[in-house]
Amino acid sequence: MIKNQTTVTFSLVLAILFLLLAISLFRLQVVEGAKYQRIAESNFVRIRRITATRGEIYDHKYRPIVQNVPSQNLYLTSGKIKNLPDLSKFLERNFGISESELKDLIFKQRFKTYEEILLADNIPYETVLTLSEELNYYPELSFRIGSTRNYLYPNHFTGYVGRINEQEYELYQKEDYSLNSYIGKTGLERYYEVLLRGKDGREIVQVDAQGHSLQLFEEGGYIEPLNGLSLVLTIDNDLQEFVAGIFPEGMKGAIVVSDIRSGGILAYVSKPDYDPNLFMQKISPETWEYLNRAEKPMMDRIIYGTYPPGSVFKPVTAGIGLDRGLVTPETRLAFCAGGLKVGNRFFRCWYSSGHGSTSIVDALRVSCDTYFYDLSLKINLDDFYNYVRDSHLYGRTGIDLPNERQGFFPNTEWYRKTFGKQEGIIGHKVNLAIGQGEVLTTPLQINAFYGAIANNGLWVQPHLLKQTVGRGRLTREQVMPLTKKKLPMKPETLKTIQQGLWSVVNAPGGTGANARINGATIYGKTGSAENVMGRKTHAWFCGYLVTNKPEIVVTVFLENAGGGGAMAAPLTAKIFNYYMGNLEIIKQVAPLPPQFRTAEGIEEEEQEQGIEDSGFLTPETEPSVSQPQEESNVH
Repeated sequence: MIKNQTTVTFSLVLAILFLLLAISLFRLQVVEGAKYQRIAESNFVRIRRITATRGEIYDHKYRPIVQNVPSQNLYLTSGKIKNLPDLSKFLERNFGISESELKDLIFKQRFKTYEEILLADNIPYETVLTLSEELNYYPELSFRIGSTRNYLYPNHFTGYVGRINEQEYELYQKEDYSLNSYIGKTGLERYYEVLLRGKDGREIVQVDAQGHSLQLFEEGGYIEPLNGLSLVLTIDNDLQEFVAGIFPEGMKGAIVVSDIRSGGILAYVSKPDYDPNLFMQKISPETWEYLNRAEKPMMDRIIYGTYPPGSVFKPVTAGIGLDRGLVTPETRLAFCAGGLKVGNRFFRCWYSSGHGSTSIVDALRVSCDTYFYDLSLKINLDDFYNYVRDSHLYGRTGIDLPNERQGFFPNTEWYRKTFGKQEGIIGHKVNLAIGQGEVLTTPLQINAFYGAIANNGLWVQPHLLKQTVGRGRLTREQVMPLTKKKLPMKPETLKTIQQGLWSVVNAPGGTGANARINGATIYGKTGSAENVMGRKTHAWFCGYLVTNKPEIVVTVFLENAGGGGAMAAPLTAKIFNYYMGNLEIIKQVAPLPPQFRTAEGIEEEEQEQGIEDSGFLTPETEPSVSQPQEESNVH
């Protein structure tokens, strides 16, 4: 009896509990189902991207060239949009974002409606203050502080970053780029994108309807971002500023200064230039028109501009003539009476009165075209082609920048295909011998070639990166080994060419006398190249400075400026004088800044200081030259 009563009681309690549970379930699922569905749907587990800090760019003394600075950015969470037409009007009115642009962004993010979309960046602080109250009506919008790039001076080598476009996103999305990502577009920003970018981190969070974290994943829910490596360049900011400052106002052209022994670029100026900061905001039609004007300020004339080199090419012609035994240093070719007749055509020398009988050193000194016309008649064109290619004047130098052009030099096959099988080659060779005709070079190719002459025939790949700093220190060799090759010139040929380049600047009658300075020995060659761009010739000068060892090589190129000796050589002298006046400061090794110091880094720095001033091949003593004719500063 007692047992049956206990069973009944237990059954009754159990029934009451099930009834209460059923009532509660009915209330949750039916009576208030819609309410709790909204609450549940408002709580998301989200994976937030933590953007890595992009590496900065410094000169060789750790002085900034490109910095990260705070930026006010506007973000949209598409899953929170309540009134798309009103939102579209607000964005178009205040940020110039059209309705079609907005819909396109939302569509691309349709599977990640909880992720923020970057709508506008680098917003003026005054605009943020003005619009902050209005954002109360648009909970899907939010201002947040990010970072943007600040380029400290106009230039072509840094390039700039920009918002990833659709084509880039399709190409690189597997490498963890998002629609909000920035990517290097040109210059070093593009070339070293992998080093500069770093790797984004992740944070797992659960947020409520207001977007507030519920802090349910405090442990194990965070992946630290790996910040990008900063680049330390071979550029010297002071020298860069000086070179940019002396460039003739209103002219177009380029100046490049490099270290002879290392191949590192010390100054890199292409004019006209542009301010990369213009690309850190939305480009207006007026700004875009300005950047694409006839002067082509966005064109990097150092590596992308290809021009007839004129007489700065003559050492190549002299080199093949000597190496092939076609002439000796003492050989005197056709008498120059103002030109040379080849077949039924008369090829004029730049000096109409003529240079008379010259040796190869004298021909370089006074830049006698007639000597090189005559020499060209002895040279096989295809052999000439190979010699130019092996001298690294046809082919990219491999500098660490995108979009470098390779120049041009024709061979027999090219002439046959272009002009027909019956085309005569001799007249073309005559022009090629003095750097005219179809030959085209970049200022950087010429700079590296003259650097190799100064370096006793060793050609060193020009480059801008010295090392990386930040979470890892890598030398340029560790990032990508430099190419070093010997010129095709024999040692005795090289000495003769060096003697000729010395006489251009230092001997009476030399066309490069305006490049001479006190306190150092200057070698070089002038050039005045005829071209299709205008009546005036392009002005060239390329030369190198020697103290107790080879120091720097400077190439000055001015479009349609006139004579190289009159226009380009004086600028080179200013650069040489500046370098000599600041030699100790430029060469002084800067200590590694505290933010980049590690125990390993300090040890590497000490080793670096030990080899910074290591010796180099001793230059030749000043060579003897023939007695002068009359002095000229126009070629």
